[in-house]
Amino acid sequence: MEGTLNVVGYGLATLGPGIGLGILIGKAVESMARQPEAAGMVRTTMFIGIAVVEALALLAFVLAFAL
Repeated sequence: MEGTLNVVGYGLATLGPGIGLGILIGKAVESMARQPEAAGMVRTTMFIGIAVVEALALLAFVLAFAL
């Protein structure tokens, strides 16, 4: 029973990173459309943000099965 609850908890924990990635990528694309000359800097910052969000998602995945 406890293992099942961990999986359900991880399923709920994926909502945060999913919403975060959607907002992050959407705003980055909007920013690049408004100022194409700053696209390189925005893209770099976007990829750093994506890495942080994905690291948090992986941490939740590991904790779901470790605890």
